[in-house]
Amino acid sequence: MKKKEAKKDILEEKLLKGLDLAYERMIAEKRKNNQKIVVRREGKIVTINP
Repeated sequence: MKKKEAKKDILEEKLLKGLDLAYERMIAEKRKNNQKIVVRREGKIVTINP
């Protein structure tokens, strides 16, 4: 069981790192192209200038 838990933890860590990297790249691309980021905040859709 410990091997499965360790593999699950490693996979989860890799996924989170990948999401962080994708988010950083997205923000960099939006800044480069002077585009707004669309997000959902408190149930409302808002735009943010990066």
